[in-house]
Amino acid sequence: MSGAVAIIGVGCTPFGRYQDTTVRREAVRAIHRALDDASVSWPDIQYAVGGSMSGGSADTLVADLGLTGVPFLNVLNGCATGSSSLSSAVHAISSGAAELALVVGFDSHPRGAFAIRPEQMGLGQWYGTTGLAMTSQFFALKIQRYLHEHQVPRRLLATVAAKAFRNGSRNPNAWRRKALSEDDINNSLLLSDPLRQYMLCSPGDGACALVLCKAEHAKRYRPDPVYVAATAVRTRRPGSFEVLSPSLSIDRGDSPSVDAARAAFELAGIGPGDVDLAQLQDTDAGAEIIHMAETGLCAHGEQTELIDSGATDIGGALPINTDGGCLANGEPIGASGLRQIHENVLQLRGAAGERQVPGSPSVAFSHVYGAPGLSGCTILTR
Repeated sequence: MSGAVAIIGVGCTPFGRYQDTTVRREAVRAIHRALDDASVSWPDIQYAVGGSMSGGSADTLVADLGLTGVPFLNVLNGCATGSSSLSSAVHAISSGAAELALVVGFDSHPRGAFAIRPEQMGLGQWYGTTGLAMTSQFFALKIQRYLHEHQVPRRLLATVAAKAFRNGSRNPNAWRRKALSEDDINNSLLLSDPLRQYMLCSPGDGACALVLCKAEHAKRYRPDPVYVAATAVRTRRPGSFEVLSPSLSIDRGDSPSVDAARAAFELAGIGPGDVDLAQLQDTDAGAEIIHMAETGLCAHGEQTELIDSGATDIGGALPINTDGGCLANGEPIGASGLRQIHENVLQLRGAAGERQVPGSPSVAFSHVYGAPGLSGCTILTR
C-alpha cells in the first residue's frame, strides 16, 4: 500500500456546538472546501465513503451535493469511524476501483456523556444500570492502573491537558480556544478520580472531508500532495482491557492500538522513530499518555521524561496533538479521526499557521481508538 494513494484536498469546518447551522450543512461545506482544495468538482468523484453516529447517513448528503450515481458507503466504527472510512477509500483506489475518492465524517452530539445501549454492544442491560457504561469511569480506571504500574506521576495529566488547550488556542477550527494553566485544570471539578473536568473531552459537533487520488496522478491536481504510506484498523484480542469490557481479565493482552500501530509501521516500511509529529486519541488526558506507548512512540514509563522535557510540545522533538486534540476540539465521532488527518496534511504542507511544527516535517502519524475496543492508525508522508 505504501505511497499508492495521495491526499490532494482537505476541508474542515469549526468544531463546537452548532447554534445557527446544522451538522449536515457543515458536512456539505467541508466537502466543498476539500473539493476546491483539490481543484476538482463533485461529479469527478468516483467513490465516496463517510460516517456519522448521530448526524444521519453520510450517503444522503448527495441530495445536497448532486445526484451523480456515485458509489457511497456508510461507515460506523465508534471513535475510529474516520480512520475506517479513510481505510475504505484507500483500498478502493489501490484496487483500481476509482481514480478520485471522497471521505467525509460529521456528527452532532448533545451536552453530557455519550448515550449508548449496552445490548447493542453485546452486553446485558445490567452493564448500564450498574453505571459501567459511563466511559469516563473506564478511562479513570485504566489510567489509574497505568500510572501505578509504570510509575508515571499523576501531575502529567494536567500537563497534557494544558498543552492541548494551548495548542487549541492557535487553531481557528478548535472549539476550546482559551489556553488553560495546569492550576486551572487541577482546580476544575473532579469527575472520575483522577480525571477532572478539563481532562476529559466533550461530545460536540463538527465536519471534515478529504479528497484522495492515485499517487502517480497526484501532481496533476496540486504541487504538494501528501501520501498515505499506510493505514490499518485492528480490533481487540483476549485479555485486553477496553471500553465496555465487562470484566478485567487475569491474563493480559495487547490493546488493538498496539496491533494497529505495528501493522501501519510494517506497511509503511518505517518505524516509530521516523515520526515527526503525531495525533493520538486523547478522549481524556490519560489516554494520550497511554497511547504514546501503545503506538510505539515511546516505551512504557518514558512519557514522564518526554513530557517534562517539552518533547511533545509543538517545538519539541515529537509534537503530539498539535491542533489541540479531542480535549480542545471536542469529539464529534464521525469527524474526529478525519480532523487528525486534516491536521497532519496541513503540517506536512507547512500550512498549519501559528501551530506549524518547525523543521519541515515529512512523516506524520495518527491514531484513533473507539468502543468497544477498535483502533485505527494512519501514516502520511510528503
